[in-house]
Amino acid sequence: MKYQTNNPRELAVKTLLRTSNGSYSNLQINAVIESTAMNDADKALFTNIVYGVIQHRLTLEYQLAPFLKNPKKTDDWVKELLYTAMYQLTYLDRVPKRAIFDESIKIAKQMGHDGTRRFVTGILHQMDRQGLLDPNQIKDPIRRVSIKYSVPEWLVSLIGDQLGQAKAERIFESLNQAPKQSVRVNKVKTTKAQLLDQLTQAGYETEESRVADEALIIDKGQIVHSPFFESGLLTIQDESAMLPVESMTIKPDDIILDACSAPGGKTTQIAANLKTGKVIALDIHQNKLKNVTRNAKRLGVDHLIETQALDARKVSDRFEDQIFDHILVDAPCSGFGLMRRKPEIRYDKSLADVKHLSQVQLQILEAVAPKVKTGGTITYSTCTIVQQENQEVIRQFIEAHPDFRVEPTKTDLNLPTDDNGMLNLYPDDFGSDGFFVCSLVRKA
Repeated sequence: MKYQTNNPRELAVKTLLRTSNGSYSNLQINAVIESTAMNDADKALFTNIVYGVIQHRLTLEYQLAPFLKNPKKTDDWVKELLYTAMYQLTYLDRVPKRAIFDESIKIAKQMGHDGTRRFVTGILHQMDRQGLLDPNQIKDPIRRVSIKYSVPEWLVSLIGDQLGQAKAERIFESLNQAPKQSVRVNKVKTTKAQLLDQLTQAGYETEESRVADEALIIDKGQIVHSPFFESGLLTIQDESAMLPVESMTIKPDDIILDACSAPGGKTTQIAANLKTGKVIALDIHQNKLKNVTRNAKRLGVDHLIETQALDARKVSDRFEDQIFDHILVDAPCSGFGLMRRKPEIRYDKSLADVKHLSQVQLQILEAVAPKVKTGGTITYSTCTIVQQENQEVIRQFIEAHPDFRVEPTKTDLNLPTDDNGMLNLYPDDFGSDGFFVCSLVRKA
């Protein structure tokens, strides 16, 4: 898409309009950055506003409502423009109020007409005089948490019931913090010590992860377009997402099935532990497997990976006589552990989605169970934090398959597991994505 402007605030309004209609925020942000000539400061402001408005959408809707006499007659883009102004006024300390007002009013006239300009001007000045509603004054505890942290009420209730209200609120509060820039060291091409030294010399501020042994946190400096990324010395991967493979005991000659592989972070992580073995990477979508292959070539492990487009629930149809040493099921899930990184997830999913996904997850486990050798392990993982997709799926699987047992999930940095040996990592624990990992061993 061509844009006639490089104004970060106007681009933010247009991007938010598309994301509110179902487009993925990260894809839209990347597309805008690549197709405009914004400088680095404007790119940062644009990205901050888009993610910020999405993160705080329920809060902003609640606070805007008293100022709209006819909300249904107010154009969606005008609401998005007002949300961007409100977000900047409330959450961005370094942006002067005059600049926010002037830019918002200018955009109102450019995207609308003089009447729109007057309408937006009036609301902004009314907000300035009266102030915005404080969500802490909401009496109902579920609604208060929902509006304060911008999380749907059903999800507030669900997480609160499962983890307790105090833990749930800590999770929700953490979700509106900026995500870390986490990378995995590609041990095929370098070592952590060497890469740390090179990054430091190149001016990056880097620290070791407290979550995963192969992870580094880049505190300052964009790494994705750097020579380190392009040459395959590292890859972008959240520290929590490294734990499923880290928990697997992989031998150099193992034959491993990655049942749900795209975009390939865990596939290439498995391959980095192989010499003469192979990882067969499945995904239901052929086009997504191109990302797996692209990542594998960049990291120098493509000769150890075989991709096949296949629904993991149909493994027996394609691999009738194949038995694997290990199987990774990084199952399709609701993604509620990723809400910091993909804020729109909280609004896009429902309890019905959770129930449907838990059925799919169990079906995948059922399908791959006969394909792992005796003594081999199925590593089950999700990037969600709701028990229906995690502990409950494992409970149902074990009940139907007494030939499997849960083995305590082991990680290099000895992260604690629950009483059943399963690893539950929540977004507030270390500031990483939320993840669940369970190791299922096939008994003799």
